[in-house]
Amino acid sequence: MSESTTPPARTGAQLLVDQLRVQGVEQLFCVPGESYLAVLDALHGGAIRVIVCRQEGGAAMMAEAQGKLTGRPGICFVTRGPGIANAMAGIHIAQQDSTPLIVFVGQIAREAMHRDAFQEVDYPALFSQFAKWAVQIDDARRIPELVARAFHVAMNGRPGPVVVALPEDMLSDKVSVPDALPSAALEIAPDAAALDALAAQLRQAERPMVLVGGSRWSAQAVQDLAAFAGRWQLPVATTFRRQMLFPAGHPSHAGGLGIGTNPQLLQRIKAADLIVALGTRLGDVPSQGYALWDIPVPGQALIHVHASAEELGRLYQPQLAIHATPRAMASALAGLAPPAAPAWAAHTRQAHADELAWSDARSVTIPGRLQMGAVMQHLREVLPADTIVCNGAGNFTTWVHRFWPFTRWASQLAPVCGSMGYGLPAALGAKSLWPAREVLAFAGDGDFLMHGQEFATAVQYDLPIVVIVLDNGMYGTIRMHQERHYPGRVSATELQNPDFCAYAKAFGGHGERVECTEDFAPALARARASGKPALIHCLIDPQAITPGTTLDALRRSATGAGAN
Repeated sequence: MSESTTPPARTGAQLLVDQLRVQGVEQLFCVPGESYLAVLDALHGGAIRVIVCRQEGGAAMMAEAQGKLTGRPGICFVTRGPGIANAMAGIHIAQQDSTPLIVFVGQIAREAMHRDAFQEVDYPALFSQFAKWAVQIDDARRIPELVARAFHVAMNGRPGPVVVALPEDMLSDKVSVPDALPSAALEIAPDAAALDALAAQLRQAERPMVLVGGSRWSAQAVQDLAAFAGRWQLPVATTFRRQMLFPAGHPSHAGGLGIGTNPQLLQRIKAADLIVALGTRLGDVPSQGYALWDIPVPGQALIHVHASAEELGRLYQPQLAIHATPRAMASALAGLAPPAAPAWAAHTRQAHADELAWSDARSVTIPGRLQMGAVMQHLREVLPADTIVCNGAGNFTTWVHRFWPFTRWASQLAPVCGSMGYGLPAALGAKSLWPAREVLAFAGDGDFLMHGQEFATAVQYDLPIVVIVLDNGMYGTIRMHQERHYPGRVSATELQNPDFCAYAKAFGGHGERVECTEDFAPALARARASGKPALIHCLIDPQAITPGTTLDALRRSATGAGAN
């Protein structure tokens, strides 16, 4: 556009929608509200697909899931006050999971501000500690500038959520301003000296361990890392709910470091003389409650690589800090020449053998007629390797994290922050993004009903996912801790559940009920063949609280019953 060309006048709402197109947005999630009616009108008949959800938390989680899969911000629109309050669960996931997300929220008219008007909220103040950035656009002429900045902030450094408030009268103002340029995620490459130092420390080590986590990865970065680990014969463990960052079948794969970690892997990490942390913040769960390493100076040598300089040395002070994004770092590592005979080669082979044994679902037996080990083994045998597997939070997730082999990038959607109700919305975000991919969601009975109403969204938009609901009639994780700390005193953890099979059918989907192991395979086949959003209601014996213990065993251990 030449300097003499005057852009056509556009309303703030149309200008906003145009900026979304400039930034490559093809779909968004919302719950409609009168506070941003002008935006809904500007979206009418346009190129951006609008998916209407049943609750703002589900909408935010769907958008967050797309941010995880693409590295570009997922987009969500919600209304003011109660609407944004409902969305806060999804915003919190994006913050703790380092996911790019932009939530646009309607705001009262500017002339009514600071009067405690109907549903008035000071969004920049509210989200000052809850989002990476929060801004209110009071001048429509600044929409291109501030929307472009929102994309930049959400994607760069350590990614995270951005909240943009839109006063309803501002959206009707007509202005003449040019569009912004597309924003990009900037890659930061390690310098040669840092790579030389890393290689030197690795060559001096006897028992190194690589820990991989965080965001800003890609399919190529995962391949580069796998190539590096293979040539160097290094053991690699993924951090909590980041298992898609390293292929489970790779000979260097040592397992996942999270909740319910293989005890042999924990011992191996404790015995390591060098930890190389790539992309991960080494937060609460991977550090096992900050107990694996001393703060601020770990007892083991630490090399820490992260896209945000603020994360390097913030908690653990490394011997070598490298400011680099995962993609650039993995690319650089792929070119490092390995030693001829690594001292740790046998150590790596044993780590992988231990992980293969730990993740063998065929060896697990639990109380009850439905054997989840056999269920997981069947899923491994019949589902495509690139199936996108989603889950929320609860003890049921152990079946996924321990026994499903993640072998592809962009095949896992799980809340690092531990937010319940995530699996179903995440599955819808994935299926609407990549309809050709098979998408499987795991949920507990309590977990599913946090956002179970989004099954209606799946039906409305013809998103044929499969949801497996594991029903043990309780909030299982809390009951587990209850039996450990207050054995036999069950309080506020029991649930009376609906017929989930009928629930799915009531929405227009496909429903199955499974009570014993031999019924699961045909139920799954019918669900996959139905062409509809499908739910498989699996009844689990309440005693089967984890793959390795029972409620009674927990109670006996807590009370000392049966001890010698």
